[in-house]
Amino acid sequence: MEMIIGGAFQGKSTLAEKDHPDVTWINGAQADWERLSHAEGVMGFHEYIRKEMKAGNDISSLAEDLIRVNPDLILVSDEVGYGVVPIDAFDRAYREAVGRICTKLAAYSHRVTRVACGIGTVIKDA
Repeated sequence: MEMIIGGAFQGKSTLAEKDHPDVTWINGAQADWERLSHAEGVMGFHEYIRKEMKAGNDISSLAEDLIRVNPDLILVSDEVGYGVVPIDAFDRAYREAVGRICTKLAAYSHRVTRVACGIGTVIKDA
């Protein structure tokens, strides 16, 4: 597994497509579990989490399930935990869920790249 993370509009997708030109990417906001579990790469993984939470689906084992069924997946996700804590309870829960899930996936990943201003910095390369 590999993760490419960073703030919104920082060039994560461009870097992912450049580094992995042969990967077929899916959009996290439009994916269902079946597509996610067989995907090569996911752009906007954080949006998959939002969609599942909005639908009331249990995501408590999402990281473990992904590791089990698709250990070679490449995930591109916004870091949503920086900045002002949202007032809305759902947005706070979403922010926490993205952080916890991505933390587990990053720990498992062989490579994690953080992107800022279009520059990718490898923060884990095992």
